[in-house]
Amino acid sequence: MTKQPGRAPTAESDQPAVDATPDGRLAPAPGAAVLALVALGWLAAMLWSTREAITSSAAGITAISLSAFALPGVISAALVAGAATALAFGNLLSRRYGDSITLRFVGAIGAGMVVGLAAALAINLTYFDTSTTNVIAGTTAAAAIIGGAVAGARTAPAVGAVVTAALGTLIFVVAFSRARDPLFNLFGAGDTQQSLVDAAKWVSRTESLLAGLLAGLLAFGYLTWARRRALRRDPDTAALRWPAYLLAGAGPGLLLLLAEAIIRIGGRSLLDLASALSEADAVAQTSLGTSRVDNGIWVLFVGALTALIAFGRTLGPTPDDELDAPTGPAATPAVTPAATPAAGTDPTDRAEPTDPDEVGADSADADPARVDPAR
Repeated sequence: MTKQPGRAPTAESDQPAVDATPDGRLAPAPGAAVLALVALGWLAAMLWSTREAITSSAAGITAISLSAFALPGVISAALVAGAATALAFGNLLSRRYGDSITLRFVGAIGAGMVVGLAAALAINLTYFDTSTTNVIAGTTAAAAIIGGAVAGARTAPAVGAVVTAALGTLIFVVAFSRARDPLFNLFGAGDTQQSLVDAAKWVSRTESLLAGLLAGLLAFGYLTWARRRALRRDPDTAALRWPAYLLAGAGPGLLLLLAEAIIRIGGRSLLDLASALSEADAVAQTSLGTSRVDNGIWVLFVGALTALIAFGRTLGPTPDDELDAPTGPAATPAVTPAATPAAGTDPTDRAEPTDPDEVGADSADADPARVDPAR
């Protein structure tokens, strides 16, 4: 049972945990158009930075290695961009044609395909025509389509929270790179190989922990904002229950793990080429893959826990607790002070009764034969 602040809680039922109006219409994801623009801009920035890194290096071995290093960032950005664009397109379809789940899912996949094909075309036109270019283009298109399919879910506000949190996490990871060198020194990186490995582990854990906290807070903040907008439009809108907050907080970590699966399946040939360059490249690719999986798991659990705790702090007492708790004058029983004897009197003395009835009652109690003459 949940309760939003300032509103009477409703009983738990078997209804899905979605925001819905009393007439059954699904609540849209607010700000989906802005999310789509920001996500597409982030994808364009990732594609441009990857192209600059590849073209600035010598063709051949270095280009293959740099392509493998840049692939995870491009795939994650394409996955989020496909989901954000599909979410915005789904809101448009709902306003024009109603809340058809099938139409929404088909439109989401179509929007993801458009983003994927546009990204693949941009890669083929601007990157060098090598074997790695086609791998990056095809994997990016697949990631955008899968992201669009994810956005076809029925709970649009929860998907919007996942996209917002995932986008914020990706931006944070890139911004965190500026703090890695100071943290290496803080965690005791020295001249030995073991100290460098230990420091790298602590830096990675710190990054994952902060990213998970940010993801959970962004997911909770987005759902809270969506809830307030829905209440302003219709005060009787049903509230999202705790599973939606849990899923929204865990969503960025799930997307990171999904991106890793896409990289290992679609980009397998590129990763194998990079690993075959040298023993050091093979070790680096294996270490980076393990680090990405660990980061996704950390973000998943920390984000889910953060969002759930933040949601729990908004809950109030249940109606049964409110009814059971006494309020007003009845909450504090009256205390009658005991009679105290007057000053100068013996407390053992008992006042003589003055009422004749009382006298008779006392006499009857003393001698029952006086009450019944027959006895």
